[in-house]
Amino acid sequence: MLTVELHCHSELSHDGRDPVELLLQQAEAVGLDALAVTDHDQIEASRRAAKLAPDYGLVGIPGIEITTRAGHVLGLGVDERVPAGLPFGETLDRIRAQGGVAVVPHPFQKSRSGVAANISRRELAEADAIEVYNSRLLTGRGNRRAHAFADAHGLPMTAGSDAHISEMVGQAVTKIDADGRNAGAILDAIEAGRTEIDGKRTPWRISFRQAAGGAKRRVLSRVTGFLG
Repeated sequence: MLTVELHCHSELSHDGRDPVELLLQQAEAVGLDALAVTDHDQIEASRRAAKLAPDYGLVGIPGIEITTRAGHVLGLGVDERVPAGLPFGETLDRIRAQGGVAVVPHPFQKSRSGVAANISRRELAEADAIEVYNSRLLTGRGNRRAHAFADAHGLPMTAGSDAHISEMVGQAVTKIDADGRNAGAILDAIEAGRTEIDGKRTPWRISFRQAAGGAKRRVLSRVTGFLG
């Protein structure tokens, strides 16, 4: 069983903070086997993290968190950026066309761009997997609904820290029964549903700090853009 972080963000995300080196260092320090950096609508840092991962004893999985018209979708195992703003179904198709796996994160939390408020349950069931444990859901209700949905539809389940600062990498992980220690084997095992969930909730003070830091960076970016 490999222990894998499938949902975290680098400084390339509008609400991220740290370079990929710090994410990889944290993953190594907490004993993970693999890491996917999934920045918002950006992939350059994730590709770099995947290349650097072996230096930290890790398997690197390139990925991206895509903003579809319905909400967020994780594309794992993709090497090229999938454009934001596409319909949900087309986004899934584009991920699969690259040989990737489409995972829907925090589907039932509307405030964080969960897709369930904007698509039918039939459409949601077309995903390759559902993130049923996100460590940044404060009440846990969204996680429970995601787990119940995945279970009812026989969909593979994943977990993710949704870390926007390096200290939170590894807070929620997916344990994967892969046939090999490489990205392809990990993705195949996710699609086959050979996963277990292991995680704990991000402390509220950390979630608040992440949110406050992201808001500050967005304001600074807008001011810089206005002035420049």
